[in-house]
Amino acid sequence: MSTTAPWDDLVAAALLGTERRTPPVAPRPGQDTSAALLDAAALSTVRRRAGLRPAAARPAPSPAPEDPRPPLPPAARNRLAMLLAGRSAGGGGRRSAPDLAELLPQWLTMANQRGYRAPDALLPALLDAARARTDLRPEALALGGPRVLWLARLNPEWKFALRGGGAGRAATTAEAAGSPAGAGVGAAPAAPDAPAVPADVQRQWQEGLFAERVSLLAAVRHRDPELGLALLGGTWSMERAEDRLMFLDSLRDDLSPSDEPFLEQALADRSRNVRATAAELLSALPGSALASRMAERSRARVSLTGGVIAIDAPAECDSGMERDGVVAKPPSGRGERAWWFGQLVEATPLECWSAWFGGRGAAEIVALPVADGWQADLQAAWCRAAVRQRNVAWSRALLGAPSEPPAASPLPGSPPAPAGGQPAAPSWRDPAKLLSALPPAERAEWVADFIAAHGLSDAFRLLGVCAVPWAEPLGRAVVDALDIARDAGSYPWSFSGVMGLAERCLDPDQADRLEVLTAIPDEPADGSPGAGSYWSEAFQRLVGTLRLRAAMRRELEPPDTAAVSPAP
Repeated sequence: MSTTAPWDDLVAAALLGTERRTPPVAPRPGQDTSAALLDAAALSTVRRRAGLRPAAARPAPSPAPEDPRPPLPPAARNRLAMLLAGRSAGGGGRRSAPDLAELLPQWLTMANQRGYRAPDALLPALLDAARARTDLRPEALALGGPRVLWLARLNPEWKFALRGGGAGRAATTAEAAGSPAGAGVGAAPAAPDAPAVPADVQRQWQEGLFAERVSLLAAVRHRDPELGLALLGGTWSMERAEDRLMFLDSLRDDLSPSDEPFLEQALADRSRNVRATAAELLSALPGSALASRMAERSRARVSLTGGVIAIDAPAECDSGMERDGVVAKPPSGRGERAWWFGQLVEATPLECWSAWFGGRGAAEIVALPVADGWQADLQAAWCRAAVRQRNVAWSRALLGAPSEPPAASPLPGSPPAPAGGQPAAPSWRDPAKLLSALPPAERAEWVADFIAAHGLSDAFRLLGVCAVPWAEPLGRAVVDALDIARDAGSYPWSFSGVMGLAERCLDPDQADRLEVLTAIPDEPADGSPGAGSYWSEAFQRLVGTLRLRAAMRRELEPPDTAAVSPAP
């Protein structure tokens, strides 16, 4: 049997089969061709694995940078190890054990808020977890700090940590800690009136994958909005249209008046979607030139006579309107005039309406009647403007009372069809979006009253915009509604989404109060079979998760040093 057959020839013969291709081996007496091929492959495999030639020794890596942040308390360190391993915390049935995967993001956030650093021994597991879950990356890399970046350079599988928003946070941590992770880095050339972009950031921007570049831009913008704008402006003309659109949208969170010149230039972009997004961002700046132009157009189309709002929608979409982001072609089912009018109103600063309507406040203006069936279009545009401009007074007025019917329909008294043609979309008044502009305490109170009036069936999206942990009376309203659903014998699985939110968002201090709900209730005659047992397991899991979150919070508290402080 030949022992020098090329490996590629052996593989080819195995793939095609010995009947179609004769293998380059000689069978022993009494041995068939297939067996000879397998023997040769086995021998060649051993030779390939053992035949590595000696290579020159690689230089030792530079020492890991120092991270002077305080280490985790021992209990918190053990908790992090358990969360990264994904082991179940505590006993209980299959459905009553807390989901550790859902608790890890919350634990990372709490640890970063307290300024801890990750243990060196857990950095590989932390990187593996961040590699598998992109939602963990910003917090995981911030906890790892400069050492996690040092370690990521030694393993190609962790290269994601060297780019993107998470790397930006970790680098910021390194700078704050005084480590040399970013020392010796020069700056890329910049225009005299633009901030200098550090060379390492410029390299990440030019070499990163698209998602990593979006994350990097968001991270730089959060630290230094003008630097982020300089980074984007340097490559703007060379980006693809779809990429320009995503980069432009990432400016939304840290939008400021200093962005106006860049956005005004984007109004002339060759992509319609980019132009529309630039116009939307400019309209969110009430003092921008675009907002003033749109206000002039709206003022010419709306008037108040005898306490009634009259609308004269535009008859055409001229080139100036299109340049300012008005989309000329309406979607299917919308009339052109109503479509153009709505875009003008939603881009108009809301403060203008009070000046135009005799100093009336938002609630008074919203309550005014609108002539000729234009109320739905006007109210819908005001809602979009309130969300875009983050206007609390207008969002509050447009939301109305939480006791009103949850269906997103035109206000009472509105005709079924506006003058623009087809009826307004049924989702024109989106409570979840309007709520996002309200202060957290007011938001929680409104949703609590909504749940008390309508139950949980329409409240899932509303709960998602409330601050965590849920402030009272929201937490109590959710638990009471779940308790009512259980006692009524409701189909239990339909509340699994709300129950999952409650595990992550309820105040952990509520665990003892909920203990009574873990008992198996008597099932009503018309209830779902086995519902009582399910509800009991669900509440056991809820209580167990809340207690685990409370323990996590206690473990992260710094140790009490009062007892060891020397006496004065």
